[in-house]
Amino acid sequence: MGRFSGQTAVITGSGRRKGLGEAIALKLAGEGAAIVISDIGATRDAATPEAMIGATDEMEAIAADLRALGVAASTCACDVRDPAQVQALANHAVNMHGSLDIWVNNAGIGYIMKPLLEVSPEDWNAVIGVNLTGAFFGLQAAARVMARQGTGGRIINIASQAAKSGFPHAQAYTSSKHGLVGLARSAAIELRPLGITVNNVCPNHVTTGLGAWQNEYFAKVTGADSVDDYLKKMAARIPMQRPGLPEDTANAVAFLCSQEAAYITAESLNVSGGEEPH
Repeated sequence: MGRFSGQTAVITGSGRRKGLGEAIALKLAGEGAAIVISDIGATRDAATPEAMIGATDEMEAIAADLRALGVAASTCACDVRDPAQVQALANHAVNMHGSLDIWVNNAGIGYIMKPLLEVSPEDWNAVIGVNLTGAFFGLQAAARVMARQGTGGRIINIASQAAKSGFPHAQAYTSSKHGLVGLARSAAIELRPLGITVNNVCPNHVTTGLGAWQNEYFAKVTGADSVDDYLKKMAARIPMQRPGLPEDTANAVAFLCSQEAAYITAESLNVSGGEEPH
């Protein structure tokens, strides 16, 4: 038994090993939740390259690991840019596991980084389309199902330190994450009568597979001697003296999904080791 026994959680963008989504799935599953692992499954276009997405076989492997731990887990491929697929994902949770109680908008593009004057309309639309519009579609689909169930629910967006501060070479990314702050604030007001809370978690840098790519990119951009040098400089500016871990974000998500956080909504919780204090 755990805090989430009898509940079902959907985590988008959770189909990559050592990613935030996998860590969130493991945390919620460890406290009793049934889990739907979801990712895009296969490359769809230039904005979703094979090296940066959760493929179907990797999704299935993560779900298999959860089942080996005794967790009720399923997979459902979903391109969050398509509202019909997102609604199908929400319906999948109910059809497979009996309910939808927790929805985590974790899918995101953090690998399209360019100087401002080199950003194309396609770059901009791809990032906003997944990070912000996709989160809106997820929130909307989850809220529809939760409203029908009549038992409330928890919706969490994985935002970023970039939801609070600006970063070079990340204009669309920063804009999309700032947008999640407004989305949560607005949606929380409307969904309050339904017993649904909406919050953001805002981690600083985490060296996932995507984070490793970002380390390489920004080490070059900033003129660091090496990736290790770049990471040492990063750690030095963080009061806790280290970047984030996937488990740091997962723990924050679990708290916001719990009954202990029933009075918390419309918030954007920093998980930054003190680097982002507002």
